[in-house]
Amino acid sequence: MGYAAHTAKDLAEATPGSRDRYVDLLRVASLGTVLLGHWLMAAVSSDGIGNLLALVPALQVLTWGLQIMPVFFFVGGFSHALSYRSLARRAEGRPVYAAFLRARLRRLLRPTIVFVLVWTAGALAVQLAGAGEGKLTGAALRLVTQPLWFIGIYLAAVAFTPPLLTLHRRWGWGAFAAPAAAAAAVDVLRFALGVPYVEFLNFAFVWLAVHQLGFLRADGRITRPALLAAAGLAGAVLLVACGPYPLSMVGMPGEKVSNMAPPTLALLAHGTWLVGAVELLRGPAAALLARPRVWRPVVAANGIAMTAFLWHLTAMLAVYAAQLGLGLRLPEPATAAWWAQVPVRLLAATALTGVLVAVFRRFEAPGRGRAEPGSGPRAALGTTLCLLGILGLSMTGLGGLLEGHSATLIALPVTAPAAIGMALGGWLLVERSASARRVRLRG
Repeated sequence: MGYAAHTAKDLAEATPGSRDRYVDLLRVASLGTVLLGHWLMAAVSSDGIGNLLALVPALQVLTWGLQIMPVFFFVGGFSHALSYRSLARRAEGRPVYAAFLRARLRRLLRPTIVFVLVWTAGALAVQLAGAGEGKLTGAALRLVTQPLWFIGIYLAAVAFTPPLLTLHRRWGWGAFAAPAAAAAAVDVLRFALGVPYVEFLNFAFVWLAVHQLGFLRADGRITRPALLAAAGLAGAVLLVACGPYPLSMVGMPGEKVSNMAPPTLALLAHGTWLVGAVELLRGPAAALLARPRVWRPVVAANGIAMTAFLWHLTAMLAVYAAQLGLGLRLPEPATAAWWAQVPVRLLAATALTGVLVAVFRRFEAPGRGRAEPGSGPRAALGTTLCLLGILGLSMTGLGGLLEGHSATLIALPVTAPAAIGMALGGWLLVERSASARRVRLRG
């Protein structure tokens, strides 16, 4: 029975004692922190949409706590390991790759595809009406798809889970050390030798290394989190202080080097210290989550987290559009008047996000608890197309749909219509990769 058929209270009360509730809290907290960070960083004025961290560089140090996306990949690795192993045990030797991909991706791809379709229709309408060239409108059409990069990379983490789990079984910590060393080698080739395009490899090496830490947690092998946190923090500090890496752990407009896009060894060190830090809090958090009044909100938030992530920038842009539509003055970003409006804007964006979640949350609901085994190659091809399409769209934005505006994706030009087509085609392949035979799938 799907999530929509139950209340959060029902699901909370039915939670088995063996469930790791802290993982659910980390998933919600990491996405919630991203929402808050995006709302605060957007510096909207009559001249367009800027970045608060670029206007006030001293605030960039806050990204060492607020850039928490590595925690989401860490949690993903933990969940993917448990899910794949559970499915493989029940399948009794039958192929499970397609079933695993489809089950893990449905709650990710369905709300994402709906988001893309709704915004594409809106962007086309705006551009056909000749209103797509304004400073604010144009910036909004570029900005709204940027967070989709995370979904594209996460698709790769899901797709590579089975082979990476095999490496993990054989090598343990060595399976983490290998992509970490590869990330370091990529940065040497990039910064010391100037090899072109090699930096894009770190989209895989950095995020899959963090994902491997989730496998280690699933096996109880992160036994010294304080050492992990200290090593990661020391590494990040040394890399930023002595290397070519910027202070900010999120991308800054106009900077020559970003720790995020493509990711760098400094971001991997940052992710490592974050993993150690959250593991240090595991015991106290688990005690709190045993209380029903604490656990129920976490269950409720988990059921809508991806929908909220997809639509939170839409809500923020709507808040600023409402200010302009009502003739209210937009103060210059980072001024006292701007800061005074922050609480009101955050409350309004939260409320509007809640409205959008109420409209679109149905697409995030899980399936009926059964999945068909199906064609692994078809599911893998579909996932690859989705990955490339969603990453491409995050780079092109939705401006210039009619003019064929393009961006470079892994050394190749891609347009928004092509990216949308790849994402839709890939999603259909994933959905239709099933066969007539069925196996049970839970979780």
